Amino acid sequence: MKSLEELRAIREKMQNQVSLRAEDHTHTRVVVGMATCGIASGARPVLTTLSNLVQEKGLTDKVSVTQTGCIGLCQYEPIVEIMEPGKPKVTYIKMNPDKAAEIVERHLIGGHVVESYTLNSADIK
Repeated sequence: MKSLEELRAIREKMQNQVSLRAEDHTHTRVVVGMATCGIASGARPVLTTLSNLVQEKGLTDKVSVTQTGCIGLCQYEPIVEIMEPGKPKVTYIKMNPDKAAEIVERHLIGGHVVESYTLNSADIK
């Protein structure tokens, strides 16, 4: 059993994460595929990395991190989609926590799509 103080700390942390996930169409939306195939491929640590870095970098006023079910491209999991108002959606594939951290720095903060991690860079036949 947790102490009341520990439970309060957990509640506060979770409320911060829930507010991260609030829908706002003026925000940049970062969506992580968390269906069975995504989870099996390592999407959970990617989601955690993105959520934590968005909080740490003070981006919560303009970036929301959410999860979704199946995106339909199992062979490319873990998948992260970034939807910025007025811009085309960017789909990042075969993500891991290190790539996620790079996406936060280069794309979310720097404004530059990391082309080598995108679905467009895949050799699709």
